[in-house]
Amino acid sequence: MHDSGNGGGRGAGAEVSANGAEQPEFLALERELTVLLRRARANQAEMARQVHPDLESSAYGLLVRLGECGGQRATELAAYIGVGKATMSRQLRALEELGLIAREPDPADGRAWLVDLTPEGRDRVRRVREARRARYAGRLADWDPREVGELARLLGELNRGMES
Repeated sequence: MHDSGNGGGRGAGAEVSANGAEQPEFLALERELTVLLRRARANQAEMARQVHPDLESSAYGLLVRLGECGGQRATELAAYIGVGKATMSRQLRALEELGLIAREPDPADGRAWLVDLTPEGRDRVRRVREARRARYAGRLADWDPREVGELARLLGELNRGMES
């Protein structure tokens, strides 16, 4: 991720010409991300079923977010996930019916509600995430732990770059 002086550093993304995108590095990146994302979608569906057989695949990330950040307003969740208010309302209703989340008044604003995992939801999400991390550890057992850390760092950098 170093600037070599030829316009290949950060900030140059918006200036990459069509020819720049045809460089072997970008072709390889596209190919590998496509495979990774396809596998991630399939994996997310499997994890959602493990949390609850009736859980929609798209709602799994919402549960993970609540598990990591605690109670949040529906508008915050919708913005984070990147969906509209109607979609978020539908997903939250379904999660509430499954007993995975509950709503409570926001202590900072009595007109608003916070959504959070129920104890059952928290336990189910925790178990599925632990199993997933164990699978990663098994599949990457022959990697040096520093390489795993570097991969996590680079993926974090990629995710932050995709937000802008």
